[in-house]
Amino acid sequence: MTEQTTADAVLALEDLHAWYGESHVLQGVSLHVREGETVALLGRNGAGKTTTLRSIVGVVRRREGRITIRGQDLLALPIHRAARMGLAYVPEERGIFASLSVEENLLLPPRVADGGMTVAQIYEMFPNLQERRTSPGMTLSGGEQQMLAIARVLRTGARVLLLDEPTEGLAPVIVQRIGAVLRTLKDMAYTVLMVEQNFRFAAKFADRFYIMEGGRIIDTLSAAELGPRMGEIQQHLGV
Repeated sequence: MTEQTTADAVLALEDLHAWYGESHVLQGVSLHVREGETVALLGRNGAGKTTTLRSIVGVVRRREGRITIRGQDLLALPIHRAARMGLAYVPEERGIFASLSVEENLLLPPRVADGGMTVAQIYEMFPNLQERRTSPGMTLSGGEQQMLAIARVLRTGARVLLLDEPTEGLAPVIVQRIGAVLRTLKDMAYTVLMVEQNFRFAAKFADRFYIMEGGRIIDTLSAAELGPRMGEIQQHLGV
């Protein structure tokens, strides 16, 4: 990663290593995401994609290297400061509180910056959630939980979003709805780093792609390179 490529990066990882216990999972990951970009992190199961997102927000505690958001090194700060810098993580498991209603879940996270969406704006984007606003989290479908998990961070004012498998296990109609939301966020210049197993879905939105294997970035390509390199990409991903 060169200084030229990261000079305008909102989020940058440089030679990031991470461990689960004695297991050395990330082995020198370097990537960057510019303001308003959607970047997809691709790879087979076990490649280190989710660990990369968890390392950025500090869920993985044993880390070495450099993680910066707008030039400030997150590894030098307490974990809670990442959120205060406008960074939000939507995990694959979604983290919905089962006993709270949709609206209570939505209002739970504190605002971390100005410019967060209002509840009315969120309901306009996610009409399903408005219909279910008094329903307990435990009664939501997987797709509704995913929509709520994304909606919840939009209210906080975070502008850098880490999305882990946003379409995993969802019905096609819900995948289309999540896609519409991602298009809207892109139009609103949100910065997104997305882990996504559904490569064809990611290809509709991402400006650039990183391919991971064995805890390392093994390739990077732009949206314009997808067609000519499709066979090579599918071989990497095992699809």
